[in-house]
Amino acid sequence: MGGLNAGQPAVILEKLTKRFDSFVAVDGISVEVRAGEIFGFLGPNGAGKSTTIRILCGLLAPSAGRAVVGGFDVATQPEQVKHSIGYMSQKFSLYDDLTVEENIEFFAGIYGVPRPERAARTEYAVRMAGLEQRRSTLTRLLAGGWKQRLALGCATLHDPPILFLDEPTSGVDPLARRSFWDFIYDLAAAGRTIFVTTHYMDEAEYCHRVALMHRGRIIALGSPAELKARFAAESMEEVFVTAIEREEGEA
Repeated sequence: MGGLNAGQPAVILEKLTKRFDSFVAVDGISVEVRAGEIFGFLGPNGAGKSTTIRILCGLLAPSAGRAVVGGFDVATQPEQVKHSIGYMSQKFSLYDDLTVEENIEFFAGIYGVPRPERAARTEYAVRMAGLEQRRSTLTRLLAGGWKQRLALGCATLHDPPILFLDEPTSGVDPLARRSFWDFIYDLAAAGRTIFVTTHYMDEAEYCHRVALMHRGRIIALGSPAELKARFAAESMEEVFVTAIEREEGEA
């Protein structure tokens, strides 16, 4: 196996499982993600989303099952996987004591961008993130939305065909979140596959397809419209509870 063939899914999971001693973090999930698709993992903290992302990025070895990213097996070809993807973690993976431009230059080296191309790729990242006037600013002085843009710019320096974004909008204000999704659409329009995790229900609307995760399992899969149509048929009841007075002596 060596790289993605025409018509092959960008990401393939087959009964993927990850155990930590007796705890099962990812429980036999199977899904295929098409090239150029924005695919979302939606679920609460602890659902197994981030663990799955780390396996797909070659950072964790699966306990069982199979995962293929960009035509490379994550268990046997993790280094090839790492060179074919971009990864943005929940914490943005930036160095606060470096300037914007220094962070970009550092990650260009980490991703192995050839030296003759680094100046052009640095300018691309600065422009994409809208940080032309902040290139000499220390990263710790940037607001959350600007850090988010910088982290995405760093993750795309080597022009990867597949991007993994692990809760990239966590802790960012709603306006910055919406602006960030505009960036994601631009990247997908250029042919990249975007795999994103989130616990925000409204962000599922931005994905082509969504997998709902709960306790390490995929409990629903489909487009946002399909999932809304499926669950709209379920009845919902709203319950209001007034303040309950405690008897004297009760804990």
